[in-house]
This record gives sequence, C-alpha cells and structure tokens, in this order.
Amino acid sequence: MEYTAEPGTPVHRFIGTHREKLRTVLGEQGAILLRGFGVGGVDGFDSVVHAFSGSAPLRYAERSSPRSTIKGQVYTSTDYPADEEIFLHNENSYQAAWPNTLYFYCIKPAHTQGATPLADIREVYQAIDPAVRAEFERRGGWRVVRNFHTDFGVPWQEAFGTADRGMVLEYCRSKGIKAEWRADGGLRTTAIRPAVHTHPVSGEKVWFNHATFWHLTSLAPEVRDGLREIFAEENLPTNTYFGDGTPIPDETLAHLRAAYRSASTRFDWQRDDLLIVDNMLAAHGREPFTGPRKIAVAMAELSAPVAA
Repeated sequence: MEYTAEPGTPVHRFIGTHREKLRTVLGEQGAILLRGFGVGGVDGFDSVVHAFSGSAPLRYAERSSPRSTIKGQVYTSTDYPADEEIFLHNENSYQAAWPNTLYFYCIKPAHTQGATPLADIREVYQAIDPAVRAEFERRGGWRVVRNFHTDFGVPWQEAFGTADRGMVLEYCRSKGIKAEWRADGGLRTTAIRPAVHTHPVSGEKVWFNHATFWHLTSLAPEVRDGLREIFAEENLPTNTYFGDGTPIPDETLAHLRAAYRSASTRFDWQRDDLLIVDNMLAAHGREPFTGPRKIAVAMAELSAPVAA
C-alpha cells in the first residue's frame, strides 16, 4: 500500500495520527510505502521506528551479511557488489527469533534498477507444490550449515559480536544451534528450523525460511562455480538441506525460486521514500544497480518462533 504526502507533511505527524490504521494495513498488505513525506534524515528515520513500533530498533545479531552501521541500530542495506542480485528472503528467518517489522529509508536512489522487490510469502506458500511442502515437513523442516572461515566472508567474531568462544557456544546452545570449532580456527554451525510458520496475528500459513536463499544453486553461476572450486561441500560458507540432512534436489530449488518470483512486485526508489515491511508476510530482495544507491535499514519487534 502506498501513501503519498502533501508537500511538507512530516512523516511523524502522519504516523502519529494514523498509526492504528497503518498497522492494520501492514498486517493485511504486508508492506507500506510512505512517499513524499519529510523524514528528517537518519535521525528522523530512527524516530519513525520508535513511533510506529513503540520500541527502539533491534541490534543486528547473528549476522549473515556485511552491513555498515550508519548510526546506533540503523544500518546500511547489505553491502554486496552492485552488479549482483540479492534473492528474495525474510530477515533472520534462520534464527530462533527474528524482527517482525523491517524499515527501509532511501537516502540516495540508484541511477538504474536497485529496487527492493517484495514477495507475499502467503502467495509463495500457495504457489509451492503441496508435495514439496509435505517433503519438507516429512524431513523435519530445513537445515542450514554455515562455515566461518578465518580468511573468507563474515568472520565468526563479527557474526556473533564477540571474540569470546565460550560466549559463542553459550549463544548457540541457547538458540538451538550446533557449534563446532574447526581445526583452522574457524567455526561450523548447524541449525534446523521449520520451513512453514503461522503468522502470529492472522494465523495464515507462510513460507518463512532461508532454504532457497542460502542454497548454493541460488547464487549467480560464476559465484557458485567459484565457491565449488575453493571449498568442499561440507566447508561451503553457507548451504541448505532438508532438516534430516538430505540434499534438496536442484529441481526443487528451481521450483521454489519460481514460486518467489511469481509472487514478487517492485517499485523504483525515490529519495526519502520510507518502506515498512511485515517480515512474516513479505520477503524482500535487491536488484542489481548503477549509481550511488544508499538505503538505510532498521529492524524492530522481536518475534518468538511459531511453527506451523
């Protein structure tokens, strides 16, 4: 749902007046775009999170992608090369708990492309062959294996926000993650999560997981082939399986990617656009782009897992 402002309308005044209605619309539509409002830069964006969620932005914990801190708990969107697509996913759906509400603020739009596509994961769920959904359920959901190498990708110290191995192990134990220290000083973690969840408000079934996003076949061919040259499968930075550890067939992953794309929609960013997303109703991604694109991101309203 898009709301376009009269020139000069402060976004905080609009949210304060219409917050109840906006939250209802968010729970129905999955995303709200506020366009043309006066936001007030990053400080104003941070205030929007407080006003709409009634709480401060969350810290980015158990990190999986490179981000830079802009201010406080406001971050850049994922710092991947501009010529790469970031496939549709739900923020932190690999974790034991996740932010229920996401905020995006356009500081600088791209020259070309650079959209943040959205996909209704209720529609994704419906588009998936029932036999595929049943296979994930029969095999115990989905499994993610992450290898934190000392000289490749996000180091474990950054991912977990500490260099204390004991604290990392305690964190993993508390979140249902198996952690193993590698002989080279790196870390391997394994987590098993449900593929399908129930939305905590609407009670609808949603396809809420990272099984497609983190599977090797979802990477660009040159990136996928390069990783295969460097790492044995068990040492890949990330890869996914059925919950029982069985490989997910390539044709199943192709079917899942098609389900996401069939449910997706896009818009072109404009400066000062503010997007609010229900993380358990809409997946998001990123198109490749040219130009100075800069999108600020914040997360709020930590949600406990609700398995289907």
